[in-house]
Amino acid sequence: MRLGWLMWGLVALLYLLGFFQRMAPAVMVSELMRDFAITGAIMGNLSATYFYSYALMQIPSGLLADRIGPRRLATWACLVFAGGELLFAWAPTLHLAYAGRLLIGASVAVAFITCMKLAGHWFPTTMFATVTGVSLVFGNIGGVLAGVPLAEAVATVGWRSAMAASGIITLLCAAIIWLVVRDDPSDYGYRSHAHASALKNAGLPVITALKSVVGRPATWLLFFAGGFSTAPVLVFAGLWGVPYLTQVHGLGRSEAATMTSVMLIAWAIGGPCLGALSDRLRLRRLPYLLAVVVTTSLWSIFLWGNLSVSMLYPLLALLGFFSGAVIIGFAFAREVNHPGAAGATGGVVNMSVLGFAAILQPLLGLILDRHWQGALDHGVRLYDGAAYHAAFLWFAVSTALGVGMLFFTRESHCRMSES
Repeated sequence: MRLGWLMWGLVALLYLLGFFQRMAPAVMVSELMRDFAITGAIMGNLSATYFYSYALMQIPSGLLADRIGPRRLATWACLVFAGGELLFAWAPTLHLAYAGRLLIGASVAVAFITCMKLAGHWFPTTMFATVTGVSLVFGNIGGVLAGVPLAEAVATVGWRSAMAASGIITLLCAAIIWLVVRDDPSDYGYRSHAHASALKNAGLPVITALKSVVGRPATWLLFFAGGFSTAPVLVFAGLWGVPYLTQVHGLGRSEAATMTSVMLIAWAIGGPCLGALSDRLRLRRLPYLLAVVVTTSLWSIFLWGNLSVSMLYPLLALLGFFSGAVIIGFAFAREVNHPGAAGATGGVVNMSVLGFAAILQPLLGLILDRHWQGALDHGVRLYDGAAYHAAFLWFAVSTALGVGMLFFTRESHCRMSES
């Protein structure tokens, strides 16, 4: 078990670094808009470029995880990831900055998939949601590092130097994963926890696995449920939350980053807690559905509650905590699909989580630009409360749609599908 946590944990470092880059633009909005002379809509697109390539790579990542294994896939991903970080850090033009973000998103797309693939081999099925929930803890540690620590680093050495340092750390991560990580306990002389169907011929053939996953209605219900319920917290904490808190509530950048970090910390706690609860109850549908209902209610309070800054702290914490229920969705999707298509299942479902965020980030930037009243601060657009309210209305709509998707799912009782 200890060895399993080590294998999983080293690949989870890649997920941590990827999450760091996912959230990093939130504390660099002013610098990026100023350096590249861009509007809110273009800023949203630059940040969302990560999500575009990440979402597009989810299915290929899942299929590659099934065929070549997590170790090789994670190592090569780290190398491409480091190249993207360095390109973004040194980009003299907006087009090269786009290219860097594209490489970053495409490479770290494998991180969560490889973590789930390793969990399926190194841990029993009844621990899968718990282990996957701890993955969210690792990711959100990266998100927290992209808050106040990155904000202070940007203020001290500039955003380019901070991004370059991240690239060097990623290169070290690649070497460690290649030297230590192994795909299955049998490589170290232990019994595997993987289902027999997953071990035979390394799972289903690629096309068969993909057809099996996309041909199940349950996959698509969980695909949309995950995207609709999780995108709002990624968009708020990952881009528009800090500008909103500084421009509407008058907070300093570090204080605003602290508030969004509270949301991410709560998300990191909620994932493993709700995942463990689901494992213990041996239920997937009910806890997932109830959590998304609560999240929809909390976004409604955020929009129409007229809350003070002090009340935003607990509200954002609760939003982060219950958004962690997406972890249950990954275990749920794995159980309703063929055991030999675990990577493909994770890829398809995870594609929606980042894909929907990729749509919302520039969409909200476009809405903000349309409600812009002409205010500028050293060339950076300032938006008022009405503009942010119009943009954030989509958060409540999105999570409500997630409730609708989960309503039509059927309980798996934590049992793998026998196909």
